Amino acid sequence: MSANTLQERLRAGQHCVNGWLTLPSPFVAETMAQAGWDSLTIDLQHGLQDYASAVALIQALQRYAVVPLVRVPSNEPGVIGKVLDAGAWGVICPMINTVQEARAFARACHYPPLGSRSYGPIRARSYGGKQPYHEIANDQMLVLAQIETREAVEHAADILEVPGISGIYIGPNDLGLSLGLPPTLDREDPEILAIYSRLLTETRRRGRVAGIHNAAPAYATRMIAMGFQLVTVASDLGLLAGAARQTVESMR
Repeated sequence: MSANTLQERLRAGQHCVNGWLTLPSPFVAETMAQAGWDSLTIDLQHGLQDYASAVALIQALQRYAVVPLVRVPSNEPGVIGKVLDAGAWGVICPMINTVQEARAFARACHYPPLGSRSYGPIRARSYGGKQPYHEIANDQMLVLAQIETREAVEHAADILEVPGISGIYIGPNDLGLSLGLPPTLDREDPEILAIYSRLLTETRRRGRVAGIHNAAPAYATRMIAMGFQLVTVASDLGLLAGAARQTVESMR
């Protein structure tokens, strides 16, 4: 894959469907990839993944027409650089609350002069094709700042102005917690829906991407209609648990 097809589709204004990989199993990743997702995100923050399993999952996904993304555990340039070197085409970083944090995140994702990413694309170098990888990486990389606190919402407009930030990705659970509400996905709280509208206005104004984590396809479809371009619908573990419950319940 010599180009980030997810990035191309998002820039063309299309909506894309993302799945979530929490289980450190290449076979599970292959099975998910065969379902036809536009992208699959390997979760190093709350999933059961470590760096070695993330590399194995990226290798498994590269057989398929699905773009590998990684949610890193924190805004730390070492781990960000390693997952990009391993072949991730994009990074979601949690708890980006300020412009300073967004700048540090963007720098870690990009080679000079835009950023400070260290050169050493041990696996990603194969993405270069006719051009060396380092010549295409800055333009192709999807860099999503996760907005999931009251502070982040207050600074969202300025975060979106940071060079190298592709857009934002909303985490409804932590956003609810920061506002004194229970953690849950597929929210109907008027206050949070108003925040979604505000954030979408800011992303559209700047030509940036807006993504959001969802629990159910019907709600994700609503979010697409609202203006979100990247919608996460389900995780490997969630799909497994849901199918298992439905199967057992049908037999009782």
